[in-house]
Amino acid sequence: MTELPEFNEIRDGELDLAVQYVSKPKGTPAKKLLKRWVKAALEAGVDASITLRIVDEDEGRALNRDYRGKDYATNVLSFAFNEGEPVPGMEGVVMGDLVLCAPVVAREADEQDKALEAHWAHLVIHGVLHLQAYDHLDDVEAEAMEALETAILQSLGYPDPYLSERDGAIDG
Repeated sequence: MTELPEFNEIRDGELDLAVQYVSKPKGTPAKKLLKRWVKAALEAGVDASITLRIVDEDEGRALNRDYRGKDYATNVLSFAFNEGEPVPGMEGVVMGDLVLCAPVVAREADEQDKALEAHWAHLVIHGVLHLQAYDHLDDVEAEAMEALETAILQSLGYPDPYLSERDGAIDG
């Protein structure tokens, strides 16, 4: 197994986080908790400027349709500025937007029998990793990203989000 990059143990990078609540149903995390999860997912020493937007199903569906060609609301969308390429003068800075659809997150947590807060944490961390160019397009990338997500979540006191899938409890 490859060694995981250093996350959340040593944070000496700066974080500019803007949180926008278009939708804030019961159970939606407060900015302080969202910021904790974003910081935990940023590699040590990395500066970041991220906007995290919590939306309803209409906006989530529209964004997924317009940017991914999929006509349904999804749990999290990541939009890396400059498509992940360095912005002149801002090399080494993670920049982008995360969009989380509150009703989808809540529905998935319920369907998967996961604690709502833990599912929010997982999806925020997942999105921040995407902004840092992590992906899951093939099995090798997926395994690496899932291992990293699990390690970060467990360092924050949350359970392994993939445990039930590895145990065969979820078909997919």
